[in-house]
Amino acid sequence: MVAKGLIDSTDDATPLVAVTSADYPVWLETQHSRVALWLRRTGFKAEAGAWRFVPAVDGGIALVVVCLGEANDIWAVSDLPMALPDDMVLTLDPASDGLADAVAQGWAAGCYSFSRYKTPEREPVSLVWPESCDRNAVSALIEAMTRGRDLVNTPAEDMGPADLGSVAEDIAEQHEASVEITLGETLLSANYPAIHAVGRASSRPPCLIDLHWGAEDAPMVTLVGKGVCFDTGGHDLKGGAGMLRMKKDMGGAACALAVAGLVMAHELPVRLRVLIPAVDNALDGNALRPMDIVTTRKGVTIEIGDTDAEGRVILADALAAAVDDKPELLIDFATLTGAARVALGMDLPACFSNVEELSADLCDAGRGVDDPLWPVPLVKGYLPRMASDLADINTIADWGFADHIQAALFLQKFVGDETPWLHIDTVCWNQNARPGRPRGGEIQGARAVFAMLQQRYGTGAE
Repeated sequence: MVAKGLIDSTDDATPLVAVTSADYPVWLETQHSRVALWLRRTGFKAEAGAWRFVPAVDGGIALVVVCLGEANDIWAVSDLPMALPDDMVLTLDPASDGLADAVAQGWAAGCYSFSRYKTPEREPVSLVWPESCDRNAVSALIEAMTRGRDLVNTPAEDMGPADLGSVAEDIAEQHEASVEITLGETLLSANYPAIHAVGRASSRPPCLIDLHWGAEDAPMVTLVGKGVCFDTGGHDLKGGAGMLRMKKDMGGAACALAVAGLVMAHELPVRLRVLIPAVDNALDGNALRPMDIVTTRKGVTIEIGDTDAEGRVILADALAAAVDDKPELLIDFATLTGAARVALGMDLPACFSNVEELSADLCDAGRGVDDPLWPVPLVKGYLPRMASDLADINTIADWGFADHIQAALFLQKFVGDETPWLHIDTVCWNQNARPGRPRGGEIQGARAVFAMLQQRYGTGAE
């Protein structure tokens, strides 16, 4: 595994001093008067993300100072790789070794760019791997983040259901996992009728990706990711603005694969299963129509209230398959509803659970790695709003409110109450560029989930 922007040692590198806001005053008192005077006179404030270079006597750069705010703020250094002169190489000052992992993670995150179709205007500045850094952990995180972002950023023409399957196969081969892909008409004989129904109108066959890894006697953790590779809305056709970013509607799959890669790279002591229903929600003569009724894998019949609410339909089959194995923990990721964005904005995914402590644990873990989520209740009183005269449940409610809650309640019908379950309604998109988080695809919630799994099952292999 490699992390862009991090290199092995070099003889000609400029020192990078990383400090927290709390430690900065003490550090400043230990510095040469020329350094301290420069920082004071240039108005440097020790706030997260603030940085300043200190000039050398010969006109060069003697050192670079960056403030991490709190020690876990990995984004604080992410501006530097593209902000500093591109002929520089930096090395972390030994006094900053305690922040080595955060610096390395943030640095590599700041080096990310999606370059499949366009060559970047410049290369990022390199940082020498800090000696005390956990290279394997940093590399695994950056690999997961890069792969997930690349998946979401790739146009739908080059990221269809089969392409998602190929990525899963590559990950499986890398970590000696197994993967089975149920494709096209075979979905019907394998009892995945809802996945088939949504994806059948596309020229690219739908599929279910099913990855397995880990010891048979280990506690089972199952991840499910919504893999709608492009969403036209079907007969309930989206307008141009609503369809513009629908290549990202497979962001849940990208998140699930990112977490899976981290679990396997760290060798967490779990039995891992990953289920990804991958489809195009296309419009053709055989496409699902409003008020059609679909019988799901679980036997529950659903009335199609809106063909643009297709994500919950394919997840119904995947979640039903997941609970067959009675996992100790089931987590699904889905770019599911606009209502979650209206309620919480673009940067705060909603999370739901049938076990209240799980939501709390996930949100706590997310705060610890600066990957925040917000718990939303499963309001049982809203479930009757999804009643159908002809089927067991409708895919949408009879009112226009709280669709993120309605969607979660719909999914819970296929999970039940016995399996501990977390549902993450995420957006997987950075609307505005920030250091380390360029505009475009993102794996929101994935780092939080992995941090929670580490806390729950141990850190894995050393």
